[in-house]
Amino acid sequence: MNRLKACAAALLLSVSALAQAAPDLSEVTLVLGDQARNLRSLVEASGVLKDAPWHYRWANFQGAAPLFEAQRAGAVDTSYAGDLPVLMAASGGVPLKIIATNVGDAGANGLIVPADSPVRSVKDLAGKEVVVSSARGSISQHLLYEALGEAQVPRDSVPVRFVLPTDASAAFNSGQIGAWATFDPYLGIAEQHGARLLRDGKGLTTALSFVTATQQSLDDPGKRAAIADFAQRLAKARAWALAHKEEYNQVYAQLTRLPPADAEKITARISHGIRAVTPEDIEKVQKVSDLFSELKILPNKVDVAAIVDQSLFLQ
Repeated sequence: MNRLKACAAALLLSVSALAQAAPDLSEVTLVLGDQARNLRSLVEASGVLKDAPWHYRWANFQGAAPLFEAQRAGAVDTSYAGDLPVLMAASGGVPLKIIATNVGDAGANGLIVPADSPVRSVKDLAGKEVVVSSARGSISQHLLYEALGEAQVPRDSVPVRFVLPTDASAAFNSGQIGAWATFDPYLGIAEQHGARLLRDGKGLTTALSFVTATQQSLDDPGKRAAIADFAQRLAKARAWALAHKEEYNQVYAQLTRLPPADAEKITARISHGIRAVTPEDIEKVQKVSDLFSELKILPNKVDVAAIVDQSLFLQ
């Protein structure tokens, strides 16, 4: 009798473990956080989510700061942002994990001035205000500080004002902003309208961005499985976009309401692929974390390795 009870108990445990290992994804809905419809255009162009066994809806934001506030509130399950905004969110207490790396193009982040500006180089910015999008701890602030360091311009000689990119774009186009540090698609749109590039991120920033997920979502077995599937599908979508540039550009242009010719420059430098997080990624971003901790921009130090979950994106 005891043996039968033991066998029954073991069978129940096995059934329970099997149920936990294979959640019913048809009951799962993910809220996918996006910036400037970047991921949505990619997904819709590639069609990678058409047969997803789980449900989803998009939540679009104009910058990383409001996106991570939504993540803090549990309003989105995943997000997509550059390295410093992710660090800023984690440092500020947003419970998240980095689950995949997007290898970006450093040309998608730039420091620009109007075409007729007397400012000809980064050195000329000393004593002049620079508007940074979108908030304190953005990839554009990182670019600005690295560019000032490269040009040997003291950071405290350049006043900084933070403005969300859509508001900054309107102000820049109307001549109210003399220098602007921003990112695509806002950078590309401004360049199409005659903005002059002083310096982009090439050789200055990591150009890495990350897919992240909230810890609360990852603690839910169904959502965790769906998020892992989402990350893999995003990687396939990026590979598709790199191989089908014209088709991707058409969908991106439609969603962003840009003329295809204007969108082409943006989509050409939007990404070089999504992959698993590597030790090299962690090392590079840890240096960014250490720098911005020293600058007192990150409210708390961040151990990058501790906020990475490499188990969701399997090679």
